Amino acid sequence: MLGSFLITLREGVEAALIVGILLSYLSKTNQSRYNSYIYYGVLAAMLISGFAAYLFTLFLGGFTGRFAKFFEGSVIFLAVSVLTYMVVWMHHQSRSVSMELKKRADAAIESKNLWALSTLSFIAVFREGVETVLFLYALFIQQAADNGAGSANYLSSIFGAFGGIITAIILAYIFFKGFGHVNLKTFFRITGIIIIIIAAGLLAYGVHEFEEAGILPPIIKNVWDINHILNEKGTIGSFLKALFGYNGNPSLLEVTAYVLYYPLVFWMLKKEDHDLAQ
Repeated sequence: MLGSFLITLREGVEAALIVGILLSYLSKTNQSRYNSYIYYGVLAAMLISGFAAYLFTLFLGGFTGRFAKFFEGSVIFLAVSVLTYMVVWMHHQSRSVSMELKKRADAAIESKNLWALSTLSFIAVFREGVETVLFLYALFIQQAADNGAGSANYLSSIFGAFGGIITAIILAYIFFKGFGHVNLKTFFRITGIIIIIIAAGLLAYGVHEFEEAGILPPIIKNVWDINHILNEKGTIGSFLKALFGYNGNPSLLEVTAYVLYYPLVFWMLKKEDHDLAQ
């Protein structure tokens, strides 16, 4: 539940931030009459993202045997790649995204190509929507394997996802209406760290799926086994697994992937800082 909440919260805030910047800029430049074009883009993105979510549900549980493990592992690796890119991209773009959006909005209005405003909001919401579907699907794969496809954890993840969306809307409303101070830099930094932790756990689980499919060798099947002390399928163990990727009996390759992921992301973030400083 916590994982799905944090993912939709961050994705929702990112989408709302971009849409809010566009609407605020139109208001400040006395061009609020063009707001409808922003809403058209948001509505279209929501509908298409919903359709993409429906297509994903058709695939969930649609495969069996080794190919199912391969497919699920591939989806998880893709989700981890996009999660990592998202964190690094926001770390880089958060300093200039507002100015860039305003330039594009000006260009659209000056050229009388008002549907370009719809495109801006559409791309923002659709990108976040597709990313959210991908991430939640990866989490569902993990939960289905640990607790069964029909478990109550599905419902808790869905509630968590909706809770994240609602919270994102509230935070965006507070921020743009000026009812309170929301430090977006701190928000994205904290959620970025938590999402990196979630992504590390997903990466290790993706390795596990490929091991089950016979694609990757475990090297050592169980480096340790402490499930008798803290079972990964118990209440506390499930929570730790969802947030930190806890595994009571991981293979050596899973541990290696989990540990090496952190310095890799740290290096990517430092490289972005170095490139910006030049």
